[in-house]
Amino acid sequence: MLDVTMDMEQFDCPFIDTSADHDVSFSAMHWQLDTAAEQLETRLLVESPDRYELGEGLSALRDHENMAEYRLFSKEDGTAIIRTVIEETNAMSTITDHGGYITGPFLIADGSERWQVGFDDEATTEAALHDLEKGNEFVVEDRSELSMEALFDTMRNANAASTMLDACRELTDVERETIESAADAGYFESPREATLSTLADEFDVSTAAVSKNMRRGEKKLLRSVVAALDRLE
Repeated sequence: MLDVTMDMEQFDCPFIDTSADHDVSFSAMHWQLDTAAEQLETRLLVESPDRYELGEGLSALRDHENMAEYRLFSKEDGTAIIRTVIEETNAMSTITDHGGYITGPFLIADGSERWQVGFDDEATTEAALHDLEKGNEFVVEDRSELSMEALFDTMRNANAASTMLDACRELTDVERETIESAADAGYFESPREATLSTLADEFDVSTAAVSKNMRRGEKKLLRSVVAALDRLE
């Protein structure tokens, strides 16, 4: 199995059109492609830094000519959850015609979409990418071969992976930035290539403050690692 990650610009996708015209982004929470009906059903998290812009973006999406069904579940400040059914796009049709399948969630912002699709062999992948060029603009960002064993291992341990992702999301901006900067600077290397003092200078805070932020972030991550270990199969 070949897994291909692409930065895709479809010319007939309601989400891409909307994110190009409005400051909104879409993250797929659920998706189901009905090849018989030639439609894609999705449940999406919609985000915008501005409440008014979110409303404008949702209205534009609802009225898009390629939108078959639209339902707003909730909207609060700059976040909304929606269900949509759109007509099959050229890219979707090309992927399915070559036996391709979705392997990861859609992430859409600024007029482009991050696609993760899979194919069973190299020849099929090459043929699909060739045909995609006829009606779409895209860049292949990653291309990797996945064994069935690795795929099943990922599926079996989805709960453990979810636990780790939840912990990353629980980090505050300061905790995340502190841990990332410490890792980049070599704080966790042996011997250390950075100290609390150098990190404190970078963030213009005291060594006590940077140490506190580091410990709080590490505690959250280590707690999730222990929980994930219990869930590993």
